[in-house]
Amino acid sequence: MDAKREAATEIVRRLRAEGFQAYLVGGCVRDLVMGREPKDYDISTDATPEQVVKLYPESLTVGAQFGVVIVPRAEGNVEVATFRSDGRYADGRHPSEVRYAKTPQEDVRRRDFTINGLLLDPLENQVLDYVGGQGDIRARRIRAIGNPLDRFQEDRLRMLRAVRFAARFRFSLDAAVLEAIRKLAPLIHDVSAERLRDEILKILTEGQARRGFELLDETGLLKEVLPEVKALQGVPQPPEFHPEGDVWVHTLLMLEGLRAPTPALALAVLLHDVGKPPTWSVRERIRFDNHVEVGAEMAQAICARLRLSTRETERVVELVRHHLRFKDFPRMRRSTQLRFLRMEGFEEHLELHRLDCLASHGDLKNYELARQILAQTPREVIKPAPLLDGNDLIAQGYTPGPLFKEILQAVEDAQLEGKLHTREDALRVVAERFPLSRPQANE
Repeated sequence: MDAKREAATEIVRRLRAEGFQAYLVGGCVRDLVMGREPKDYDISTDATPEQVVKLYPESLTVGAQFGVVIVPRAEGNVEVATFRSDGRYADGRHPSEVRYAKTPQEDVRRRDFTINGLLLDPLENQVLDYVGGQGDIRARRIRAIGNPLDRFQEDRLRMLRAVRFAARFRFSLDAAVLEAIRKLAPLIHDVSAERLRDEILKILTEGQARRGFELLDETGLLKEVLPEVKALQGVPQPPEFHPEGDVWVHTLLMLEGLRAPTPALALAVLLHDVGKPPTWSVRERIRFDNHVEVGAEMAQAICARLRLSTRETERVVELVRHHLRFKDFPRMRRSTQLRFLRMEGFEEHLELHRLDCLASHGDLKNYELARQILAQTPREVIKPAPLLDGNDLIAQGYTPGPLFKEILQAVEDAQLEGKLHTREDALRVVAERFPLSRPQANE
């Protein structure tokens, strides 16, 4: 038994010793039944939050008003929730009142999907299934507990969760669940941007991104949460560069190729061609003039809408903005190549380009060239110590101003090209190319 499970089992054992009912519940039981390693463990009990805190004074009580406390453990925090039978949900997320229940049967019937409604007695290693969850796991089906319309109106995010679970486990959506989501999809706008973001990122990074976005489209959720991605459908591309089909098909193929991506890379794959629909035109051939810059601006707006952090937003936007630069990589000056290679997160730029090629023309020559140069060039050559700085220029009689940037970049270009190696060489080149008699921009 792993350490996390043992820690949770010890809490169950103590609750039982104090006369309470207690079971492992939810996703951890689902994962164990499916032969997967749970990330964390949750407990369901008839002990109230106050009674749990009395046994574990170190508990965190942030969710106690909803019957939930967190018992900290070195192996990982354990969520302990009191059996409850929720009342009406007024805000589409939280119950208006929390009514404690007496039995585990009552508690699981308020949960979202049958596969998440399983209980496990860890002392007897016995699964308790009051909702048919084990049968749905065997049938590879996402089915709601009770009426799916009720479950989704209680918490609208459950519609996205249904899609995520179906994609992650390669399950189907039960017909009633699919029908309910199609009917209620516009209600997803009641969910906060932060909760939407977290589910979308999980769909993108849990290993089945293509399937997830096909299901988002099938359920009608895609046009509600990411209309800019829905707009990719039916946008034709030049067949000589994109034999695979339209922009949507191309994007799906790239999503299919993702392997344990960072959230920034996954989002950039999804959004890298988002600027194509508004820039599509036909002049002798299909064109997408300026789609990279348009796409970068759209990606920025989408990330802002999803409340991504500033840093994550910058990474996504930079990936979108630079995704076509590899096209010119063999013809770049050496200095330009090296500056590109040293960009923050260049490995993500490289992977985005690889996926882009494999999902279209299949030509990886530029990808392999960039990888080769990156592997063969020492870091101190890619980003050498500067030969000069502003103080050196001032000492030579130059006045600080915009010209400094031009001079220092010219010196670094020559250094990256292998034409300069010493400070003395750099000063000589500056004197030749930027004589002090030349008018300076701030004069």
